[in-house]
Amino acid sequence: MSQNLDPADDIVAYNRAAWNSQVRKRNRWTIPVSPEEIERARKDDWRIVLTPEKSVPNTWFPDFRASSIEVLCLAGSGGQQAPILAAAGAHVTVLDNSPAQLAQDQLVADREGLAIKLVLGDMADLSAFANASFDLIVHPCSNCFVPNVLPVWKEAARVMKPGANLLSGIVSPIVYLFDDQLLEKGEFKVCHRIPYSDLTSLSSEQRQAFRDDDEPFCFGHTLTDQVGGQIDAGLAITGLFEDCWSDWPISEYIPTFIATKATKGK
Repeated sequence: MSQNLDPADDIVAYNRAAWNSQVRKRNRWTIPVSPEEIERARKDDWRIVLTPEKSVPNTWFPDFRASSIEVLCLAGSGGQQAPILAAAGAHVTVLDNSPAQLAQDQLVADREGLAIKLVLGDMADLSAFANASFDLIVHPCSNCFVPNVLPVWKEAARVMKPGANLLSGIVSPIVYLFDDQLLEKGEFKVCHRIPYSDLTSLSSEQRQAFRDDDEPFCFGHTLTDQVGGQIDAGLAITGLFEDCWSDWPISEYIPTFIATKATKGK
């Protein structure tokens, strides 16, 4: 069912409905983890991703068994990272814009007897949480769905405890330079500028096709905003790796994702 809402009027509401639809379509980022993965996590044999293919290094995580670690999965529901971290021993809260995505975490929590706190909200507004609430924030590639990423970093830094880490997945801005339809065929035609917005860079026909298919609208942020924005929010970049998505032909030539670890000073 297509949406009548003009995303330019309320991108948060539009993308909420779009991601609810993605759950019904079984998008890969909406498929809950299996009981076997939860059982392995309970035995401290687990992995999660921030980007499509490369696992986050174990050294980026605190010891969840050693003390009470408060984790925020920021715009990261879908029944994937949060249940794994909860099974590994963390105290997990998930904030997400999509009720259907949050329901996937609830499904796994009910199925596996896990305690996960679910909060419906916008990743750029963490007013539901007090200052210095979390020891770790896990933020998979999702800020490509907001037009301005800087408030996300500022709010994340505010709710982090001193010494806490923010683990983030970032879509490289390079992928937004090219004509998307040609890119899927392996043809690289530069036709967009960075920062990028589906709302202004796509034709009216392309935007209508997105609405008809209930596809979320995306935004490509500069590295100044993505990485420099974390630094400007008071965090230090203490880890970084690049990743690819094999489904994208451009990944044969250059990494298309970045993962960062940013630390709040003590």
